[in-house]
Amino acid sequence: MAPKGQQVWTLLDTVAWTATYFKNKGLDSPRLTAEMLMCHCLEMDRMALYMEFDRPLHSDELARYKALIQRRVQREPVAYITGKKGFWDIEVAVSPHVLIPRPDTETLVEAALSEMTQRRQSQTQRPLKILELGPGSGAVIVSLARAMPDNEYVAVDVSPAAAENTLENARRLGCDKDLSVVSGSWFDPFAPGTVFDLIVSNPPYIPTRDIESLAPEIQDYEPRLALDGGMSGLDCIEHILSRAPAHLAHGGIILMETGFDQKTAVEALVNELAVYDGFESIRDEAGHHRVVKIKKRIDKKN
Repeated sequence: MAPKGQQVWTLLDTVAWTATYFKNKGLDSPRLTAEMLMCHCLEMDRMALYMEFDRPLHSDELARYKALIQRRVQREPVAYITGKKGFWDIEVAVSPHVLIPRPDTETLVEAALSEMTQRRQSQTQRPLKILELGPGSGAVIVSLARAMPDNEYVAVDVSPAAAENTLENARRLGCDKDLSVVSGSWFDPFAPGTVFDLIVSNPPYIPTRDIESLAPEIQDYEPRLALDGGMSGLDCIEHILSRAPAHLAHGGIILMETGFDQKTAVEALVNELAVYDGFESIRDEAGHHRVVKIKKRIDKKN
């Protein structure tokens, strides 16, 4: 029992107070955030949290929770505070070295799985070879490897810490046997003649000038290397398009996430390269142009 005059803080009281505090600070999803931080603090899921709402918090628990509150008020993303983020049908470990997976990027996973399914149905049962450029946390490539095992998956990231994050998630989610992870810049790790059936990427595509106008959670905490697409936002996209043909099978596909307003510019880049034969833009659930699908021309001589 608490000493006379000292308030007893139950889980419910504390979460409710925190939600109001976050709302007054202008933070998104204040109640959900308060609950997620409490679950992280007490190492429980939300169902357990609801079942124990009347339980008083111990002083050490309250102190730990207060520290989490302060981190969030300083606009540190919840995913970095908890070290995890839900994506597709998995939960991935994340660190400040990697971009936090977004729901919009699930459009890339959906498009890739559709393409892979079609190819497995229309050709021999040889394993498909899939490459992800810049996997970050590994959310995309791990989702693909779990959904369609027994293919050959490769992920390349210029950041050694990000490459390790991808490998950690692959191991934890049981798909590391199908996935090779290497650190390097785009296609540099591959010898001439190394080709893939499908290349997927969520490259940096935010124009440099726009980064300073992003939310503090993004510009102050997420790695700029994973955000900055150069002055036009197209530097990395253009680089991938120019180098991919040497590592893409004839009739192979590139799937890339892009900015919602970059469809026309990306299509123009594709049209400048005769090696490609086909361009399609895929919309996300909000109706925005989100993923581009580009096909390499089939060489009639082969």
